[in-house]
This record gives sequence, C-alpha cells and structure tokens, in this order.
Amino acid sequence: MKLPSRKTIYWLAAIAALALIALFFRPAPLRVDIGQVEKGSMQVTVDEQGETRSHDRFVVTAPVAGRLSRIELHDGDAVQENQVVAQIAPLPLSVRERNEQTERIAAAQSQQREAEELVRHAVEDLAQAKRESKRVERLVKDGFMSAQAAEQARNAESTIANEVEAARFRAKSAAAEVRLAKSGLIDARGGEGALFKVRSPVAGRILRIQDPSERVVLPGAPLLTVGDLSKLEVVIELLSSEAVKVKPGMPVILDGWGGSQQLKAKVQRVEPYAFTKVSALGIEEKRTNVVADFVDSPQALGDGYRVNAHIVVWAADQVNKVPASALFRCAEAWCAFVVENGRAKRRVVNIGQRNAQEAEVLDGLKPGDTVIRHPANQIEEGARVQS
Repeated sequence: MKLPSRKTIYWLAAIAALALIALFFRPAPLRVDIGQVEKGSMQVTVDEQGETRSHDRFVVTAPVAGRLSRIELHDGDAVQENQVVAQIAPLPLSVRERNEQTERIAAAQSQQREAEELVRHAVEDLAQAKRESKRVERLVKDGFMSAQAAEQARNAESTIANEVEAARFRAKSAAAEVRLAKSGLIDARGGEGALFKVRSPVAGRILRIQDPSERVVLPGAPLLTVGDLSKLEVVIELLSSEAVKVKPGMPVILDGWGGSQQLKAKVQRVEPYAFTKVSALGIEEKRTNVVADFVDSPQALGDGYRVNAHIVVWAADQVNKVPASALFRCAEAWCAFVVENGRAKRRVVNIGQRNAQEAEVLDGLKPGDTVIRHPANQIEEGARVQS
C-alpha cells in the first residue's frame, strides 16, 4: 500500500487547522425566549378601573330653610322607609312673607275649587253622553239612523270619559298645590311641634352624612345620602373610542377588589353621552360611563369601592393563537420568527383578534410551531438560536 506523500499530509493538516479555527471563532447561537403556537380559547377585553355604587341612591335635602338639629345617626346605619332622619326648626316668616304665603294659599284653594267644579261638569257631560249613546244605538237597531251615527256617539262618550280623567288629575294637582302652599307657613314658635321632620324616602343604609353638626341650612341643601347596598352596580369610565366596542349584555370580569376570587357582572347599559376628563398627564379625554350589574357580589363590597373591570368584547373557542410578544411589523404585514432545526425562519403571519397576551392566527403558523418571543435586532433569517 502506497503511503500519502508528505505534501498531501501537510495539506490535510492545514485544512484541519482551518476547520478548527473556523469552528472556534464561529459565533455562538443566540439565546432566545421561545413560545408555542397553540389551539384553545381566547378572549379580547377592554380593561379599565371601575367603582361600585348603590343602584338606588337618594340624596335627602332640606325642604325648608332653618336651623338643622344635630343628626344623631351615623354612616352605615340602617333606616326604614319614612323614618325621621333629621329635624329642622324653620326660620320665622316676616309679616310680608306671611302675607305673601297666605295669598298663595288663597290662590291655590281657588284653583282647587275651580278644578273640582270642572270635574263635576265633566262627570255630568259623561252621563249625558252615555244616555245619548244608548238612544242612538236603539235608533240604529230600529233602522232610523245609520251605523256611523252610533260610532260617532261611542267616540264622543270615550272622548268625554278621557276628559273626566284629565279633570280629576288636575284636581289632584290643585290639591297638592294647596298642601305645598300651606307647608310654607310653618313657623318657628318653639317647642317640639315647631320642628320640621325630614324622613327617609326608602329603606336602606345611610351611605354618607354630609355634616352631622347643628347648623343653618337653605332649601335644597344636601343632608345625607341613603342607598340599598344589596343592589350594587359597577360604573366604568371608558374612553369613547373604547366604549363604542361595548354592547349591553357583554360579560364583565372583576378583580382587584380585595378578595381572592374574580367576580362576574354583565353590561347593563352604555350611557349615550360623553364628558371631558383631564388625565394625569394633563391630556383632555372624552370618556363615557358603562354601567354593569353584578351577577355575584360579596357582602364585603360597599358604595364607592374600586374594582378592576375587564369587559369581554370578543371570545371564541378552539382558535389558533400565538403569543403577542412574538409578533413584529415587517413592511405592511405582521411577521414572526419560527425555530426550525436550531435556526430562525421568518414567517409572514395573518392575524385576527388580539389582546395584550395573545393574537389569533388566521394564516402563516400552525399549532405546535415554536416561535421566538421578543425577537432582538440581531436575529435575522437563518440565524442560529437556542433557548
């Protein structure tokens, strides 16, 4: 057997040395964070902070001017409907004010008597219309008048009956005006009988007392707020551009309220008007309120509590989804790097719905593909990578 020449041995040694040098100086594979394309459920939410409030909230105000006695109740106390919650000693009326109020009472009483006379007149007209309708029906039955005459008589009877109802409502309104005018004559003569009692309009709990101290109040001054904590709702202030995606009936997921479990709610309405609000950065934003009703709520929540709301605007099962961090813009499309045999391969991806964590894949990727999350600028087509 002929041995290789010395020259050949030198060449082989040189080639081996070059191969070792190239292998030694070859760039190490780039370390990357990888994710998987999966098939499963996905949902898109509109996220914002919300606030709980009583569904039926009533602000009790001072009906008259006077000195308010100290309110003995406290925030959170339970009250019954028509329960006395505050007492006001009305300011005394001057001679001029008393004369004016007396004249208002006289005018209201005159209007009440006029309304009652109109009721009696309308009742008599209705009785006459009924008698006339019966006579016309007999004549129509005997063939002396046409059927159209009977219809006109019935129509006249119905019209007068409606006028009777309207007259009775006017009489009730006039009687209420008399009572309202008489209430203005309440005078502070001293003693328990001179106090005007303010009553709760509903049964519930006192949410807030503006100021329990004794003081002079004007008519319409807010005294306290009463609400029913068993009927809570959530108010979510959304940007108007986000609110257009929300429809009544959409599910709402609530967290961040202090408990360990998530709460469920449902959008009840999207208020039709927007208001301007200045953000923490000083930017004017157009926002609108979205009101959601609780599906389940713990007893620990009260009025004005903060929650994190996630309104589900889209949801689907068995969709192909990719981590949103794996996508990047390439020209006018979306792309992702797929790991194949230790090398990065760029794929153009057609996506559908998207949220902060995932994106729906319509084309370009299939379940099981390994993608690179947060691809660095050093990663190019064919680059060696390792996780």
